[in-house]
Amino acid sequence: MSAKPIVAATDGSEESLRAVDWAAREAVLRGAPLRIVSAAATLPRMMDHHDGSGLEDVTDVLLDHRDRALATAAARAAKVSPDLLVDTDNLPGAPALAVTESGSGALMLVVGSRGVGAFTALILGSVSRYAATHASCPVVVVRDQTTANGQVAVGIGDLDANPATLSFAFEEAALRQASLLAVHAWSTPPVTGAEAFQEQLTAKLAALLDDWRAKYPGVPVSQDVGWGHPGRALADLSAHADLVVIGRHPGPHGPAAVTHAVLSHAHGPVVTVPSA
Repeated sequence: MSAKPIVAATDGSEESLRAVDWAAREAVLRGAPLRIVSAAATLPRMMDHHDGSGLEDVTDVLLDHRDRALATAAARAAKVSPDLLVDTDNLPGAPALAVTESGSGALMLVVGSRGVGAFTALILGSVSRYAATHASCPVVVVRDQTTANGQVAVGIGDLDANPATLSFAFEEAALRQASLLAVHAWSTPPVTGAEAFQEQLTAKLAALLDDWRAKYPGVPVSQDVGWGHPGRALADLSAHADLVVIGRHPGPHGPAAVTHAVLSHAHGPVVTVPSA
């Protein structure tokens, strides 16, 4: 059993509860404990109350909602397996920072892509995006559950790939007894020599994957190399794959834009993996 927990964040919305379900199943797969966290939203002061009237009542409502969200999520996780160790934790501070920091030392952090309602639509949406690009551990953003098809897809943006991304992808495929599809796409094909260029990249990706095939001989591996928008290709794959794995890249352009596109348009769970 892993000593490191899987952390799942909830705000009480059905979408965040699906993320808890996903995290609970993952914890069972990995033999890990599950820690469920929730942060109470802080509302902006819409008007100036000199005596502070009404603010205490609002705070009490938010704290009560947080506590009920944790209790509901814990009960839901317990249904996945009676042997699953489940812990809950109230997080102080701003939700985006608090949830992101809760992943420190975890195997992974699991969040829903957005909440529902006037407040949660803002809170969990911003939390998931911030966590997926800033947490120190892998972050899984769960959308509507897709039908399990026994395939894990991994996006390879750089053929000198971050080993942490491939390690995570192969480990997930092995745990799920799934196949692995490695995808490399580029947005603009070369003006000349497109076929030769594609053959060169195909050979380079195959060579990269050979080392991982040796480490995970039980995982069937295939690859897809071609031109097209990488974010769109991976988002489309998420409708059929059990999980899409992408490396996390700093900066507002290039690979970071691909990450943004996948997170915004994915149909199923996507995990961003930080550099080792």
